[in-house]
Amino acid sequence: MKLKFLIAVLFLSANVFAQNDKETVKTIYSQSLTNGQSYQWLDYLSNQIGGRLSGSVNAEKAVQYTKLELEKLGLDKVWLQEVMVPKWERGEKEVGYFETSGKKFNVNICALGGSVATASTGLKAKVIEVKSFEELAALGTSVKGRIVFFNGALNPELIHTFEAYGGCSKQRYAGAYEAGKLGAVGVIVRSLNLRQDNLPHTGSMGYLDLPNNQRVPSAAISTNDSNALSEALKKDANLEFYFKQSCEQFEDVLSYNVIGEITGSEFPNEYMVVGGHLDSWDLGDGSHDDGAGVVQSMDVVRLLKESGIKPKRTIRVVLFMNEENGLRGGKKYAEEAKRKNENHVFALESDSGGFSPRGFSFDCSDANLNKVLSWEPLFKPYLIHYFEKGYSGADIGPLKNDNIVLAGLRPDSQRYFDHHHAANDTFDAVNKRELELGAATMTSLIYLFDKYGTTTISDKKEIKD
Repeated sequence: MKLKFLIAVLFLSANVFAQNDKETVKTIYSQSLTNGQSYQWLDYLSNQIGGRLSGSVNAEKAVQYTKLELEKLGLDKVWLQEVMVPKWERGEKEVGYFETSGKKFNVNICALGGSVATASTGLKAKVIEVKSFEELAALGTSVKGRIVFFNGALNPELIHTFEAYGGCSKQRYAGAYEAGKLGAVGVIVRSLNLRQDNLPHTGSMGYLDLPNNQRVPSAAISTNDSNALSEALKKDANLEFYFKQSCEQFEDVLSYNVIGEITGSEFPNEYMVVGGHLDSWDLGDGSHDDGAGVVQSMDVVRLLKESGIKPKRTIRVVLFMNEENGLRGGKKYAEEAKRKNENHVFALESDSGGFSPRGFSFDCSDANLNKVLSWEPLFKPYLIHYFEKGYSGADIGPLKNDNIVLAGLRPDSQRYFDHHHAANDTFDAVNKRELELGAATMTSLIYLFDKYGTTTISDKKEIKD
């Protein structure tokens, strides 16, 4: 009889907890959709400040603006964390064209972040097209004195567009390194975009250990122009391509991660992080990449307070600086956490655009993933269904260890690369409701992990400054 009574009590308690969670999650979504703040913050960040390349005046404006807005929320702590970041400037608008059969065809072109400039008169040379590093290696030093055109296209058959992007991104980042070693004089890269359009997409590139005399100018051209150039090369292998860019790399400058905190009521030394990166590329205003992730993360702590949730663990919103061309902010945050022996148990990143949320990726143990899967019914009413193991974010990656759970918000990605690193990554491309649904979905996951914890909590003795 006692056993039956105990079972009945446990069953009733489980149902009560489940019902409480259901109501709390509903409250979070209702607050976000009727009283959300993320869209207003993004409006200011995008339209009043604009593109926020690390080391720029706009990046500093964004630091001060988001710090002030977090302070208005009445958090327990708000502070700036110093970090030295690279400073690269695009300079004057780039120019590019190719000539064939006595005709000139202008192309839409932009310098890749970190590239050196051309001579003030520009660069003109014959072009050789490749679609992979293997093709380039097979050509060897025959590329000497030529511009190498990397025309590897994103695979349209892949439903996960980030997988398609990952299959081609190395040609943008390391193309100049590989071509420069073989004596090429310049590099142009097909924009990493599934759509056929006239917009060039920038992004980071690196020379690694190449000596200065082998560091060649590197730029991206639009997908339409890539197709046109490829067709022209089939008819005229000796055509010449011209481009001019005046970009410049400067000494590192001081910048900041912006951090706000709600101190945990029961386990203040167990830290849960939610964040996005404050910097963006300079062609657009960085609304999807990653203004959306920044304002969603800010709204997580606001929604927790507005929903009457008092976290047991310490919740930190971290707005990382310099994800795009250095990852200095993410590395600095992790270094400081390690130095202080802080016990980070969970980190969530939003850096995949402000489109409709579909779920999360998780870099964690099977036991922790199973815990998440038990919460699926709570997310089902909001059409959140994707809960899979996988890479979860660049800025939170340096925190990885055997104990922490890393998670990444996964919105619908089919249109993301239409805007990624291009001039049309602008505020008007972000849907208010989609953005607010993402903020609510993130807040709900934070709420559940805070309430129930992770399966492995390490016991660290924290060092206070």
